[in-house]
Amino acid sequence: MKQVTINGIVHDVEVSDDMPLLWVLRDVLGMTGTKYGCGIAQCGACTVHLDGVPVRACQTTMDSVYGQPVTTIEGIGDTLVGAKVQAAWLEKEVVQCGYCQSGQIMSAAALLSENPRPTDTDIDDAMAGNICRCGTYVRIREAIHSIAV
Repeated sequence: MKQVTINGIVHDVEVSDDMPLLWVLRDVLGMTGTKYGCGIAQCGACTVHLDGVPVRACQTTMDSVYGQPVTTIEGIGDTLVGAKVQAAWLEKEVVQCGYCQSGQIMSAAALLSENPRPTDTDIDDAMAGNICRCGTYVRIREAIHSIAV
């Protein structure tokens, strides 16, 4: 049994080292906010933070997770930037179907943690790995700009 810290809570897990973090979150720990989209790290629906860096949980195996804190959509609102991003998402009514939004929020929070005044190009670069089938990109950009300091 190994330990993994998710949203500040230490969890004991008994899984293989090559198991993707996404399945540990969803199937082992019951944390279903992080979504499965494509399974090949191309859509961004499964984005979480590994030691503050956005990663795709569908391709991040447990052997690379142990010893580093994981933040998921369930915990991002406990951070100052994450809470601001979630509030901006509501204020700007970003969500349409909502499926991709946990990954979008996680990528936006990572961007704003590193760059509190992103340009449109910075936003495009940071959010490029997140696909929204509903096309909420304009509202996503507006939400990010609304909290940029």
